[in-house]
Amino acid sequence: MDSMIAPTPVIDLNADLGEGFGRWALTDDEALLSVVTSANVACGFHAGDPSIMRRVCELAAERGVRIGAQVSYRDLAGFGRRSMDVPAGELAAEVAYQIGALEVFARAAGSRVSYVKPHGALYNRTVHDADQAAAVVAGVRLAAGAGATGGLPVLGLPGSLLLAAAEEAGLAPVAEAFADRAYTPAGTLVPRGEPGAVVHDPEAVVARAVGMAARGEVAAADGSRVAVAARSLCLHGDTPGAAQLARTVREALGAAGVRVEAFA
Repeated sequence: MDSMIAPTPVIDLNADLGEGFGRWALTDDEALLSVVTSANVACGFHAGDPSIMRRVCELAAERGVRIGAQVSYRDLAGFGRRSMDVPAGELAAEVAYQIGALEVFARAAGSRVSYVKPHGALYNRTVHDADQAAAVVAGVRLAAGAGATGGLPVLGLPGSLLLAAAEEAGLAPVAEAFADRAYTPAGTLVPRGEPGAVVHDPEAVVARAVGMAARGEVAAADGSRVAVAARSLCLHGDTPGAAQLARTVREALGAAGVRVEAFA
């Protein structure tokens, strides 16, 4: 009998980039773009401005990194981490606006916007809020209808209403995991306001990344094991030492037999 050979695990590495404004900078974009395969670029609503967006797109295009629109509530003061009750039509228009703005700079750099990922409070809200999830998807489709880009894949939490809405609309849903965020037993992220929501220990982050990519599981905050079926793994760009941590994670994934490859 022929022996069965398990398929090689494949994972995309994404990071939130371009999270500065004017003279203020938060993320080490150039260093991270030498490691990640996908770049979630802030589109001006929670961070980012035209000059930053242009520069990140140019760097990403040079390195062959996929460019994603990281859309957000209009919340510069709160870094997009405050939940807002935005009417569905208005939110759809704002999502399309952000995608279109980034597409200009991506095209100018010889690339294109390859996917969409909500940021912060909008990301978490669309896990369980059907109206807000549908509005984000409507915004992606509105951008496509305006000729800004095609029907883009949507990156989100496994089991979220956002991914369900994307699939129903004919957009590719892409499940994402977080190596540096704590999980609840239900498989959702521990809210940032709670203790231990962010994992700071580099060794723990690396171990969690390998476990998610190679075995499809992670330890929840209560110690239980949670199944995580993800095609993309997020490493937050605003974490201290993010670039070095990302390099270490990528090396560990390779050593574990995981192939690092963009999904889009």
